[in-house]
Amino acid sequence: MKNVLFGMLALSIAASAFMLHEKSQKKVLRHAVLFSFKSTSTATDIKTIEDAFRALPGKIKEIKDFEWGTNNSPENLAQGFTHCFFVSFTSEKDREIYLPHPDHKAFVAIAGPHIDKVLVLDYWAQK
Repeated sequence: MKNVLFGMLALSIAASAFMLHEKSQKKVLRHAVLFSFKSTSTATDIKTIEDAFRALPGKIKEIKDFEWGTNNSPENLAQGFTHCFFVSFTSEKDREIYLPHPDHKAFVAIAGPHIDKVLVLDYWAQK
């Protein structure tokens, strides 16, 4: 009886560990966007673009997570890029909906006149 209980406990622990592992391995598609702005863009212009990008998760349900920030690296390797935005999706299909979405297109129309360079890199996050 003791061996049966021990076996059931071991099986339960293994199942729990497997479920935690599966949960931690949830795939995330990251859409990394870096901007450098034209020298003619004002602080107000840039703030408007930041606010418009930050508003997208509330407008496009396929966005699962969002974060952004400005460069503060001491390495001097940013090549003029000052802003980085991470948009996360759970599938390529969600990204396919996001890219031509009217709210994303409206954001691009706002940002476009002020962008000097843009770099976009999409990848499946790995741990």
